[in-house]
Amino acid sequence: MKKWQNYFGLGVALLAILGITLWPTITGNAYNREVAFNILRVIALASSLNILLGYTGYVSFGHIVFYGFGGYVGFFFITAVGWSLWPAMLAGGISAGLLAYLLGKAVLRLRGAYFALATIGVNEAMRAFINNFEPFGGPVGMTMNFSVYQDYGGPLEALSMAFYVMAGITALVIITSYLVRSSKFGLGLLAIREDEDAAEVMGVIAPNAKTWAYVLSAIFPGIIGVLFFFKQGNVEPQPAFLLHTSIEWLVMVMLGGQGTVLGPMLGAFGYQQMRGYLLTNDFFKNIQLSVSGGLLLVVVLFVPAGVIGWIRQRFPRLRRILQ
Repeated sequence: MKKWQNYFGLGVALLAILGITLWPTITGNAYNREVAFNILRVIALASSLNILLGYTGYVSFGHIVFYGFGGYVGFFFITAVGWSLWPAMLAGGISAGLLAYLLGKAVLRLRGAYFALATIGVNEAMRAFINNFEPFGGPVGMTMNFSVYQDYGGPLEALSMAFYVMAGITALVIITSYLVRSSKFGLGLLAIREDEDAAEVMGVIAPNAKTWAYVLSAIFPGIIGVLFFFKQGNVEPQPAFLLHTSIEWLVMVMLGGQGTVLGPMLGAFGYQQMRGYLLTNDFFKNIQLSVSGGLLLVVVLFVPAGVIGWIRQRFPRLRRILQ
């Protein structure tokens, strides 16, 4: 195999991220920057989930728990303790990873539908806990004093900074996903996805591998949650732990092609564009979630490998470069 073929998918993904980042920079349009920020955010979140769903085959319906919990922890440190954004993002990522490690030791003993149902329960339990946890503001959440933005040059400069930080995080998630997939650790995860019992016979320590995949897939949502709530200036329990948001991430991963580097990125971009259209359409705006559920059903039934998987099956010569 030619060496360049190993890096083709990664190169395309990073060039696409660069293009999305340069688009609002070149146009100088604040609206385009907000659109690009959300595209980069969902790409990073879908790619993070892919480390668990795509590489191990474990379907998590409650992955937003790490986004919400990590975001809450980081936001608390910014507003109540006076930390800057950078250590707060680190704290959000570490706290999300630690939560995933503790949960993984318990829920990853389950398989299939039992694991999926357990993740829903975890998310709802965490939302109820945060909703009644007074240091985090209880049901009203927390609001940031706008004077905090002065440390970053003012609100407008802080928004611009958040956009470029989001672009960097997205690139880091894509690189991490690629490194995992091409490593010995990643091969063990893929073996678990195909047949967990057979993987253990071949020497893969499945409980440890699944737990660390779970942790790795949780760290980035925790970091992104801090950045997003910092940009918004407030955080509340309900939007921070929305179950249907986790379902949308699943749709993105499966639409593009689970277990690939390019798939979640393509699925996130396509779904985000479709979602924008549905929300602005008078007929579809009230049934947007129904359309998402229907799309997931169609993908599972007719294109289980996603767009990238379909292309690889139809054009075998592209299998080596579309990873």
